[in-house]
Amino acid sequence: MNVEEEVGRLKEEIKRLGTPQGDGSYKVTFGMLFNDDRCANIFEALVGTLRAAKKRKVLTYDGELLLQGVHDNVEIILKPEATSSDVPLKS
Repeated sequence: MNVEEEVGRLKEEIKRLGTPQGDGSYKVTFGMLFNDDRCANIFEALVGTLRAAKKRKVLTYDGELLLQGVHDNVEIILKPEATSSDVPLKS
């Protein structure tokens, strides 16, 4: 699986485990993701996938490196999907 595929799977898992927010985003804690059996089977390197998604501005969280136990309560926020109305028209 390439990085783009892993980021796509991560988005699906955050939507499955997370709580929808009023703005269309989803919120989940690192501990919930890390300790989920399905995520453990999908992602060989969850922290690396999270960093790749953050770099691509797909999601956000505080800090750079998340560690099990220490950062279990860190909130990961999956940003809302851009809709066609969000994309400016070229003139």
